[in-house]
Amino acid sequence: MSLPRAMRPFVHRDYRVLIAALAISIFGTGMWAVAMVYQVIHLGGGPVELSIVATASSVGLLAFVLLGGIAADRLPQRRLIIAVEGANLLAIGAVAALSIAGLLQLWHLAAAAFLLGVGAAFFFPAYSAILPRILPAEDLLAANGMEGTMRPLLQMAAGPAAAGMIVAAFSPASATAWIALCHLSALVILTFLSRAVATPAPVGSDGPPAKSSMWKDLREGVAYTVRTPWLFWTLLWAVVWVLLFMGPIEVLLPFAVEEQLDGDSSTFGFLLGTYGAGGAVGAMATASVRLPRRYLSGMLMLWGAGSVPLAVTGFVTNFWLLAAVLFVVGVTGGAGQVIWGTLLQRRVPPHLLGRISSLDFFVSLALMPVSMALAGPLAAVVPIWLIFLVVGLVSPVLSVLAIAFGGMLKDEIAHPLDRVPAAAQQLGS
Repeated sequence: MSLPRAMRPFVHRDYRVLIAALAISIFGTGMWAVAMVYQVIHLGGGPVELSIVATASSVGLLAFVLLGGIAADRLPQRRLIIAVEGANLLAIGAVAALSIAGLLQLWHLAAAAFLLGVGAAFFFPAYSAILPRILPAEDLLAANGMEGTMRPLLQMAAGPAAAGMIVAAFSPASATAWIALCHLSALVILTFLSRAVATPAPVGSDGPPAKSSMWKDLREGVAYTVRTPWLFWTLLWAVVWVLLFMGPIEVLLPFAVEEQLDGDSSTFGFLLGTYGAGGAVGAMATASVRLPRRYLSGMLMLWGAGSVPLAVTGFVTNFWLLAAVLFVVGVTGGAGQVIWGTLLQRRVPPHLLGRISSLDFFVSLALMPVSMALAGPLAAVVPIWLIFLVVGLVSPVLSVLAIAFGGMLKDEIAHPLDRVPAAAQQLGS
């Protein structure tokens, strides 16, 4: 009896090891989001102190993500992933020990948050680069769908819920100790990854020389991106979309909830949970089917057309209708993200995959704070309903432009990923 398509990656031993460690690690990350808040409060901190600690993590991630991509292409990805998990364990373990001993200070939390951000900057490019080395090309879509399903469920729901219960029943220090145990478990599991994936991906004839500088490696990744239309225009689309989307969702949606639904923080939290649940459903649904032949245009229209429901956000006065809007946006966003991750692994040459993944991560992160910073002042002069209307209506237009200028309709037919082996795709990219 054949396995469902979404379960096929589990046939491979190294994937089972990797996904088990990832699941435990991201569960711990979800716990940290809550435990960190109450550690700050326990130390007498308020919103300003909490903002400092949270910002430290973002700074570590953004400052090192490009270097993380270079490292993923230069160093053995297996060792890099293990080293990151070890560093996470040291950071969280130190916070737990200091908290239990009554010696914890705010700067300890900020330093730990910074190190966790740096760890994420190195982990995700390495994870993206190692996955095609342990799975055949036809299983990558399902593997990315599984990761896209687990992340909102474990990091946004189960992890925070578990931490909240532990903090309430015991203390923030207890929750942090459990997080350290999660990272210890993930670290032990990762040591069972086969050493066959310990060496860097083979370099093609056009790959970087063994002693090339980090700056040259970065320039090569940027040059590849610029001269590859489907990649360049998708990243350009993502830059503009993040600028349009993140600020309204993170900054303006709470005010829309309060004004239109007479809701509070719990209402807003539930709506964000609905958005996350939609992302999980979209990821799992995509993992369960074949990669569409029109994978480039389909992905961009999932993102673009899937954002259209946001146009009515500023007019909705019914809670369940707004929840349905965010669920649909989550479904289409999650499905598109699974396709995108698979395209990078299938069409980017192995020796560049870490750098391209980190560039993708960087451009997505770089404008998030800008979008959030602009949303508030913009809402002071423009009605919130108009901002959401523009976001919903402009998004599909951006997708159509990216498809046209990137020549994606011809490109996806010329490179049919449902039939051509991954190696051939890389040569044809």
